[in-house]
Amino acid sequence: MLCTNRLRILLEVFRAGSIAGAARTLRLSPSAVSHQLSKLEEEAGVGLVERGAQSLRLTTAGRRLALRAQEVLFLLETAEKDLLAQARADAGQLRIGFFASAGYRLLPLALSRFAARYPGIELDLQEGQPHELLPGLERGDIDLLVVFEHPLDPWQPPEGVEVTHLFDEPQLLVVPAGHPVGRRGQVRLAELADEPWITTFGTGSPVLSVLERASALEGFTPRIRCRSDHYEVTLGLVRAGLGVALVPSLGVHGATGVELCRVAGHRLYRRIGVALRPANPNPALRSFTAYLGSASAQIRASLDPGLR
Repeated sequence: MLCTNRLRILLEVFRAGSIAGAARTLRLSPSAVSHQLSKLEEEAGVGLVERGAQSLRLTTAGRRLALRAQEVLFLLETAEKDLLAQARADAGQLRIGFFASAGYRLLPLALSRFAARYPGIELDLQEGQPHELLPGLERGDIDLLVVFEHPLDPWQPPEGVEVTHLFDEPQLLVVPAGHPVGRRGQVRLAELADEPWITTFGTGSPVLSVLERASALEGFTPRIRCRSDHYEVTLGLVRAGLGVALVPSLGVHGATGVELCRVAGHRLYRRIGVALRPANPNPALRSFTAYLGSASAQIRASLDPGLR
């Protein structure tokens, strides 16, 4: 293995054209430069310089190695700069995974403030369901993941991953405008047992949506007209009078043409949290987590007191 310090000396000799010139640039004695060149020749196993009585000239091998040294040292300097950038909280890259409805309000609120404070950090955002993105978090492809968990469908984070709770988000009953129950503050799911429902595809074992799990506790099996994990689709179908739905609060933010009701009886909500690997050294993690906590507090304060 060639010594990078000696490669640097060879490169300076090549640039300066003499040992004395290289010694001045490197702030070394000429004898020290000559000694290091001899050591480099031993490492390389080939002559690198031709020494004359009054001059010194690089051999063909010496010139070729000096040019390679220039490339190697440039790469090392670039790597050092990248490491320094990653060690700073105001530079580098932050890779964030999130579920779709977190992208409606929670994530934009946190990111807008974070990006204004740390414009030098490159943001890489990836949307998907928590169970889809968790392997990427475990591999280190994602630095931080915004997740949710239903008490009716709990899950455990994999080893090496920690989840910090942010806030509880209530599930709301969504009905078309003018629906008889829309004028009431609270409704039991069983009162809508005969309605067609729009729900998600479901998770867990057995694979059931939260609606199906909650309905079983209420003593009925919902008649499902459509399944979609996209709340824009769900709201559009409800708005058109094609069914009713159970949607988390983040998913109905800014919705029009529908009415929202609290669910009486069994309390339905999602636990929103942030998952990360404690061993991840990315310095931007702590800063962004703080902004995410601040945005979560703002959203939590905006919820109807009866829904918190």
